[in-house]
Amino acid sequence: MNLLQNKVAIVTGAARGIGEGIALKFAEHGANVAFTYISESSAEKAKTLEEKLISMGVKAKAFRSNAGNLSECETFIADVLKEFGSIDICVNNAGISKDNLLLRMTEEQWDDVIQINLKSVFNMTKHVIKPMMKARSGSIINMSSVIGLMGNAGQGSYAASKAGIIGFTKSMAKELGSRNIRCNAIAPGFVETDMTGYLKEGEQADKYKSGIPLGKFGTAEDIANVSLFLASDLSSYITGQVISVDGGLYM
Repeated sequence: MNLLQNKVAIVTGAARGIGEGIALKFAEHGANVAFTYISESSAEKAKTLEEKLISMGVKAKAFRSNAGNLSECETFIADVLKEFGSIDICVNNAGISKDNLLLRMTEEQWDDVIQINLKSVFNMTKHVIKPMMKARSGSIINMSSVIGLMGNAGQGSYAASKAGIIGFTKSMAKELGSRNIRCNAIAPGFVETDMTGYLKEGEQADKYKSGIPLGKFGTAEDIANVSLFLASDLSSYITGQVISVDGGLYM
């Protein structure tokens, strides 16, 4: 079943991890995919993903663009519209963490996390809703985190950015619902990616797993499956929601 046949999807920060998994899942279901990466070091991975998506029989293109920069987002959206003709789905996935206890956290560390994690969602949404409003259709999916729901010592900036995404998501659902644009958030728990590689084994991993009712970490595909649901017509009557994908960590 091709749930996204001929749809055009944007995924930010998709050169690896959760973003890559979402891009692949969307292509598997027939979506044409435009995705972003931010650094030169990710260019090779982005190119590899672009080629893999195209080999799946869809149109795909990688764009080097900083979602935390408003003007770059405007240019990116314009380029996607020129290249693909429309935008049906936007997954705001770009994110970083610079964990530190508040006493040791610098202003620069705080600002970097807020800009990439939270301001990027404002930047992308502000520009992507214009073509969606014209089409009177669209699905926006914002990547929050279980940490945004429950907080965590040493992750004040990350928690604040992810909690902010939840408030923004609910507000946009109310603003955009009359135009048939849905806006939802996903709150992943501990997911095995490059960013969380240190959690895969050892005492620390066992400690975290002991607090998860399902007793294991999630995968990028777990998040991609929920993204697919929210992007497709299967969730046509769902907006303003936060779906935790965390093995039961936060209840």
